[in-house]
Amino acid sequence: MGERSDLPLPTSAYTLHVVMIGTQHPGNLGAVCRSLLNHGFDSLRLVLPVCHPDDIEARNRAKHAGKILDSCQIYDSFEDAVEDCSLVVGTSGKREIGDKTQKRHFIYPWEFSERIYDVNQSIALVFGEEGKGLSIDDLLRCDYLVTLPTWEGYPITNLSHAVHTLTYELHRYRVLKRQGHEKALPDIVPIHRGISPEQRNVLRKSVEDIAKFLPGGDERRISFTHSLTRALQRSGLEPDQTNRLIGGFVDASTALEYATSKKEWQSSRRRRVILEEE
Repeated sequence: MGERSDLPLPTSAYTLHVVMIGTQHPGNLGAVCRSLLNHGFDSLRLVLPVCHPDDIEARNRAKHAGKILDSCQIYDSFEDAVEDCSLVVGTSGKREIGDKTQKRHFIYPWEFSERIYDVNQSIALVFGEEGKGLSIDDLLRCDYLVTLPTWEGYPITNLSHAVHTLTYELHRYRVLKRQGHEKALPDIVPIHRGISPEQRNVLRKSVEDIAKFLPGGDERRISFTHSLTRALQRSGLEPDQTNRLIGGFVDASTALEYATSKKEWQSSRRRRVILEEE
């Protein structure tokens, strides 16, 4: 359940390796694997982990992403884990205050996503130990740092949450750029919404056909037409929705045309909505 194993992973110009140093909690390890696969990444590297990929809690938290635990690589040092990477990006929630920062030069996740989108390199995205983060020495081994836009009153997030947020942002940018253009990114939820000029014209005409049967003067009918069409257009109509609305409006105007010829029905009709009691 919740698995689409027949789909390939999305492609990127870059190859991303998530590197975690000194990971202690198997629950975090499993949750990280799930976040990686949720967002179309599968390369995990562990540096001197305290917990083991075969831990039952890690397996339970990973769910269908257990294959990342099967294939993750374990290293004895930071240097070994990033030796084949052209760009090493660290993560930290400890931000220096002021213009003259010494060791923590940050960018935000959305900047990171844009910067590396067309980069044809192997990139290491490095996370530190729970409760400690990256050491000063580890920070200096990174080419630059990325930080989450957390509230300064409580800026440090859980390790698995940090991995989830950053991989989400990377995948979000891929989706915006390439959804519908490769098998791994099917166009299930439309990004670009809107209707054609022809649909717009038919929709407006169907609303006008309803309005002309309203009692009262032209001012009321014009006000109704403008209010309804503007409300519908502000909602971000999609083509299929618009077709269904047009069909309903045509049926409604047909019924109103019939009803207006029945004087007895008109005289007994109350101009208010009555809710049925349950």
